[in-house]
Amino acid sequence: MSDVPEATRRTVLKGAAASLAGVGVFSTTGAATGGGSAEGWTTAETPTGNTLFDVEETSDGVYAVGGGGVVVRRGADGWRTVLDGGPTGNGNNLYGADVTDDGSRLWFVGASGAIGEYDVEAGVLTDHSAPNDVTNNFNDVSVTGTADEANVYVAGDSGKVYYSFENGATGTWDSVTPGSGAAVNAIDFYDGRKGHAVDGNQTVFVTSDGATWEKLGIADANHNFYGVDSDGPDDVTVSGGGGTIYAWNGSQWVRSDTGDASLRDVEVGGGDGLTVGGGGVVFRLGRDRWTREQTPTGANLKAVVRANPTVAVGAGGTVIERR
Repeated sequence: MSDVPEATRRTVLKGAAASLAGVGVFSTTGAATGGGSAEGWTTAETPTGNTLFDVEETSDGVYAVGGGGVVVRRGADGWRTVLDGGPTGNGNNLYGADVTDDGSRLWFVGASGAIGEYDVEAGVLTDHSAPNDVTNNFNDVSVTGTADEANVYVAGDSGKVYYSFENGATGTWDSVTPGSGAAVNAIDFYDGRKGHAVDGNQTVFVTSDGATWEKLGIADANHNFYGVDSDGPDDVTVSGGGGTIYAWNGSQWVRSDTGDASLRDVEVGGGDGLTVGGGGVVFRLGRDRWTREQTPTGANLKAVVRANPTVAVGAGGTVIERR
């Protein structure tokens, strides 16, 4: 999610989680407004009306991926289409994206086994689709390491995690089912082979070798999990249905309740954080609490990246930005 390693760039606010002692805290600053800007958020024009499902910062700026296999980039002259049709050219939706630690390669995954690796500096696309002839839907991807030497982890709709320790080369892929077989919705790694994943059965998983997984909770969540931010063995944040956010501080899960909207993505670090979801909601973490911010959209938001500017993306090609 950045042009520097995630373990360096992002750290969870452990002290805040511990001080909450199991009780979530949030506040609301007002409802979303239509058009223009709100609390610094502005609407950007985009070249697509397709839903944008994920957004990442690379060494060549911010990129977003979405429906129909579209890949768009934010440049000095605004948002422009970089690729259309996905890695295979078949127009498969792209649901997840991540970037190598040096920021130079954007990986994205999606429907029908789509996996692509895009060199953002050279403008070269490599198709890694259908590893081991698998054509299931892929929901998310996390990569660690640098260009041409990345470990690649793909969250599958079939409940499997597919992984390659050799930059996705043909014949290097393997898979594992961390849980019950429910769809793995999100995956994030903070180190070469260490990270976390969440599935549709209200479960968080942890791995220290990239190949074997153990459960980390969460008991009695009663909501599906859609987003995970993994910053360390004791620094994990999960977002999900019912407006819930969970923070793992090494000894307990601390729950915050923000409302009814499903929260699709979460990103935290340095005592700050953002989560986004249905109806254009954005919540910011600061001073030990999640606070709702006004936004200029009511569209369902799917993902957020804390960059310059910060960008959230969602339904109908929606992009909102904040400096």
